[in-house]
Amino acid sequence: MDVLTPNRIIRMGMGHWPARTLQTAIKFGLFTVLGPGGMTGEQLRGALDLAQRANPDFFDALVALGMLDREGDGPLAIYSNSKEAAAFLDKASPTYIGGFLEMNHDRFYPFWVDLGAALKTGKPQNETKHRGGPVFDTIYADPERLEQFLAAMSGVSTGNFQALAAKFDFAPYTTLCDIGGAEGILSMMVARAHPHMRCTSADLPVVWPIAQKKIAAAGLSDRVGTAVIDFLNDPLPRADVITMGMILHDWNLETKRMLIAKAYEALPPGGAFIVVEQLIDDARRHNISGLLMSLNMLIEFGDASDYTGADFNAWCLDAGFTRSEVLPLAGPTSAAIAYK
Repeated sequence: MDVLTPNRIIRMGMGHWPARTLQTAIKFGLFTVLGPGGMTGEQLRGALDLAQRANPDFFDALVALGMLDREGDGPLAIYSNSKEAAAFLDKASPTYIGGFLEMNHDRFYPFWVDLGAALKTGKPQNETKHRGGPVFDTIYADPERLEQFLAAMSGVSTGNFQALAAKFDFAPYTTLCDIGGAEGILSMMVARAHPHMRCTSADLPVVWPIAQKKIAAAGLSDRVGTAVIDFLNDPLPRADVITMGMILHDWNLETKRMLIAKAYEALPPGGAFIVVEQLIDDARRHNISGLLMSLNMLIEFGDASDYTGADFNAWCLDAGFTRSEVLPLAGPTSAAIAYK
């Protein structure tokens, strides 16, 4: 007979303890400092310039969380990165995603303190709460914040874009335009996987040189281009496939519908409109990440939200698309695809 206990409630209610421990380790660059080697607690403490009190509690907490491995016990024990940490939290790794969690440390975490205020008022609780103005204007005006934001979006999206490139049938198409393409990661992933594709990453003027540099460094400038666009005010470039990665959820329903209509106009008959999001399951019971991301959109923008595949289908049919489908990608993320 199962005994009812409050353990799950306590773990959930105190979830900020392990989250902040991991975020702080990433912020300090702990996993990058360790790299492929190992250190004693004292060596690691010295390398990170931490107080004596940090050793061994901070490092052993990360062992218990599965982020560090430890060989031996006591002062001479050697700490090293776990397989997960080595793959995803060492900046030297091509699959590094720590930028998203570092942004969580710097931006999201403080704003979530005011979730109650967001739920009561329906208003944003981010930088704009006291300064006013759109949040993206604030982020894009600060080069350091912009770089962190773009790196975070790239890191958290890379696996999903790889999955999209592998799972979606690009054979019938030859051109793709990624709207709000940031560093150009989606375009590069598709171009690498499908040599017949010519891709364009379109974003605001301040992002354009960053994307160009990344694309050139990847050796893909011959098949991946860049375009300057304000997608709220400009028509979308014409292409066989229009993609938006974590874009629609930033906006209210009116703007979502407007962007979908723009995508429809930019596509030829038979073209595909693909959005990559943490889609909420239609029953709104299971995709915790999608539901919590939608709360994050409340905190960030007030009237923005994530959505279900059924929501997307209804909006796209209203815009003139003939049908849509949902393609699961990595983890809680899916591609919602509408066909013209």
